[in-house]
Amino acid sequence: MTRAAAPIRPPRLRPGDRVAAVAPCSPVAADLLDAAIGIVRGWGLDVRIGGHVRDRHPVLPYLAGTDADRAGDLQRAWLDPDTAAVLCVRGGDGAHRMLDRLDFDALRRAPAKALVGFSDVTALHEAFAVELGTVTLHGPVIGTRYFVGDTAAAERLRATLFAPESQMRLAPPTATALVGGTARGTVIGGNLSLLNDGVATPHSRASAAGGILLLEDVGEDASRIDRMLTQLLRSGWMRGVAGILLGSWTDCTPSPEMIRELMRERLAPLGVPVVWGFGFGHCPAQLTVPLGVAARLDAEAGTLTLDEPALR
Repeated sequence: MTRAAAPIRPPRLRPGDRVAAVAPCSPVAADLLDAAIGIVRGWGLDVRIGGHVRDRHPVLPYLAGTDADRAGDLQRAWLDPDTAAVLCVRGGDGAHRMLDRLDFDALRRAPAKALVGFSDVTALHEAFAVELGTVTLHGPVIGTRYFVGDTAAAERLRATLFAPESQMRLAPPTATALVGGTARGTVIGGNLSLLNDGVATPHSRASAAGGILLLEDVGEDASRIDRMLTQLLRSGWMRGVAGILLGSWTDCTPSPEMIRELMRERLAPLGVPVVWGFGFGHCPAQLTVPLGVAARLDAEAGTLTLDEPALR
């Protein structure tokens, strides 16, 4: 694996830029995709839809087409010199399956561009950080209700893409400290399930050492969340983490209170700042959080302050 000495910040967007919409994971609803394209075009952008975005796998209906086709759309978008950003239309399933279909040597030679998405897209964030050393954006997948009809989430993404200097201090009102303190590190992470599934696989980081780690998930039971956290802890993956930001745990059972106490019980022994309710992930008005940038976490204040804008 090759990684640049310093993170590569892609260029910010400007009106008239071309962006690509791709489906590296699960199928997207046609009406939500059409609405999303209309919103992004309303930002003054030229949206090109990947050739297989509307596909469905012939045997596995939870996948948006074959692994080769999904990887091909993503690779063509990244290699296109006229494309300024790649917007994932949905999470779900399948990102890990298509990673080995990507030609990272070719991707590495292409100019960096903004990659946007969350949930299953965590696998791509990890791979692009490890293999390309580029900053990516943990933000809405546009062909879903987390973007269409969510004006706050859409506006936060738009501001990050066009005016990243306006989004350098993230301070959601719901943030509360589970473990106090301050920390400095590189912002990493995303979906807990995807991070757990990526341990000891190609294109995933060896550990969270030195990172301010984002964790969130959806539709999981507390016992499964406990097992995943335990795997990350016992494997040594979380050794040396600088701080932890906890996002949404939508539809995680049996209750938000139990999930919160589970997080306190498992993570407090690490002795690093831990913040609950940081407003990213499967929730309304989600933040767009840059990954790969250096930042300062203040748990008591509930703030994450970037050292520099995510995009240049």
